Amino acid sequence: MAKIKVDGTEIEVPDHYTLLQAAEEAGAEIPRFCFHERLSIAGNCRMCLIEVKGGPPKPAASCAMGVRDLRPGPNGEAPEIFTNTPMVKKAREGVMEFLLINHPLDCPICDQGGECDLQDQAMAYGVSASRYRENKRAVEDKYIGPLVKTIMTRCIHCTRCVRFTTEVAGISELGLVGRGEDAEITTYLEQAMTSELQGNVIDLCPVGALTSRPYAFQARPWELTKTETIDVMDAVGSSIRVDTRGREVMRILPRTNEAINEEWISDKTRFVWDGLRTQRLDKPYIRENGRLVPASWPEAFAAIKAKVAAAPAERIGALAGDLAAVEDMWALKRLLETLGSSNFDCRQDGSRLDPANGRASYLFNTTIAGIEEADALLIVGANPRFEASVLNARIRRRWRQGNFPVAVIGTKEDLRYEALYLGAGVDTLSDIAGASREFHDAMTAAKKPMIIVGGTALTGGEGANVLGLVVKLAHEFGVIAEGWNGFNVLHTAASRVGGLDIGFVPQNGGPTALDMAGGAVDVLFNLGADEIDVAPGAFVVYVGTHGDKGAHRADVILPAAAYTEKSGTWVNVEGRAQTGSRASFPPGDAREDWAIFRALSAVLGKPLPFDSLGALRREIYAAHPNYQTDAIVPADASGLRGLVERTTVPARGATFASSVGDFYLTNPIARASKVMAECSRLARAEHLEAAE
Repeated sequence: MAKIKVDGTEIEVPDHYTLLQAAEEAGAEIPRFCFHERLSIAGNCRMCLIEVKGGPPKPAASCAMGVRDLRPGPNGEAPEIFTNTPMVKKAREGVMEFLLINHPLDCPICDQGGECDLQDQAMAYGVSASRYRENKRAVEDKYIGPLVKTIMTRCIHCTRCVRFTTEVAGISELGLVGRGEDAEITTYLEQAMTSELQGNVIDLCPVGALTSRPYAFQARPWELTKTETIDVMDAVGSSIRVDTRGREVMRILPRTNEAINEEWISDKTRFVWDGLRTQRLDKPYIRENGRLVPASWPEAFAAIKAKVAAAPAERIGALAGDLAAVEDMWALKRLLETLGSSNFDCRQDGSRLDPANGRASYLFNTTIAGIEEADALLIVGANPRFEASVLNARIRRRWRQGNFPVAVIGTKEDLRYEALYLGAGVDTLSDIAGASREFHDAMTAAKKPMIIVGGTALTGGEGANVLGLVVKLAHEFGVIAEGWNGFNVLHTAASRVGGLDIGFVPQNGGPTALDMAGGAVDVLFNLGADEIDVAPGAFVVYVGTHGDKGAHRADVILPAAAYTEKSGTWVNVEGRAQTGSRASFPPGDAREDWAIFRALSAVLGKPLPFDSLGALRREIYAAHPNYQTDAIVPADASGLRGLVERTTVPARGATFASSVGDFYLTNPIARASKVMAECSRLARAEHLEAAE
């Protein structure tokens, strides 16, 4: 720690702080355009000028000067800086005048209006008139993809976007070319950006040079109602803000959450909102003579009642999809239990994860923030770049710090950081030393090694044995030790951990999701499970939001609310229970999922013991007290050894692949989005071009 005086107030700050951070710690306001806490220091804009006592007789850029760079006074006094002297004020006004020389006069039509850093700081530091009369410099706009719109004449060359794509996203797609008046920010090859995190440059841009292309000319920020909620496009559970106007979602932005997503979100999270409007189910449907026809709620419930009454309890089942909230699965599970059935499953991908093996067997036990403590990583059957993009950015940041060997077993992919490819599947997993003695020794010597196993590796008949083999490997490498659990399962479904927690899995050897979809039941309740093919024969009741695969197979459709249209709990990959808030209302006759099951239970003569969301949550909290807060309760890893003892050697030759085939089209909301469809098309074209 170091002592420093800011505007006469003495404070103590870490000696690695910049003067800008130290000044803000003391409560001073420092304007800036290029400085960002999560990016390297550029010192481009010079807006953060301050006066340093005893320093050079000119203002200093506070972002590029550290606390340890200051000299104490002649008698050992603490170094002193000033942020509000006449010299500082005049210097900042001069910098602002220079920045505005070439800036276009298009604030009334700029999409950044109302939330523009340059606009805000010009109000505080701008002058009434410019002294420059030369023609303004103009720059040609660039096409950098369907997500980010460019008006580069507005660019002030802060290079935040360049530093983000290079340092955080891990791909050098943007750069500054030319010098002086001819300098421009552009993609080097004049092509669309390919990063799955590229939308974050919109938030980083302090002017209107980079804005959201899908959101362009849609709304002004002061028109929107802002709701803080949780993302469900993957299992990370990023903190987001949903902006709505009336009933429509207009955009989705990230919220800062240091423990999970910091301040980044993936492009799928950010731009999927147009899929909430299209192909929506807004009324019940009943299949008559092979065609789905509109019906009323009583008619739909009557059709379900007739089929349920005719089916024995052991021939009734339920599936839960990847976006279901805990409340929805709990209500559906309780409904089936009142009907005498225990046939329910949340693992539509055929995963062999089982809560009977203990919570540590299916959590990301290291926690997302804990990645920064690890010193070696083995990835098995996963592609974190597409399965959990924000989590992958955290891995990349740890890799950039050095002394962090990474190896992969599965499909060889570009993860945006260097990773040693060991092999494709079980054979390599059984003999790490044979694949790479150097990495084997690095994992053995590591104090806090990590293993990340993907969901695809744990599917199929050998899934349980592969899990046991990975756990055995974890014990051999010291991944599971006192005070550290580096064994991690990376899910892709937002509902998966919550479903496993509440026991939404087959009981007493009952049929699995694949069994039920294959014909093991006569009546099947499908809660938004659109990634599984249901064979002909069963009577399918689909409770969902979009006209996707599940609705096409359904005999009765009950329209439900999307994640932005209800209050629900989702448990993320690390076991953190988070509550999402309702930002808008579902369309037409659609209702919240848990309310549908409560109403249906009354029609079936088996009313569930709750009439409100609060009563339902009290029941859940009684069984799972840790859901009342978003704190992580570490899972007991002692049960993992029993899993190893029950493991047999998996069949040799089996290979692992990522569970995400197309990053942009992983769920019904994304598949209904025109923006995601365009991104998918470009990604496929790029893949084919690379293959050639």
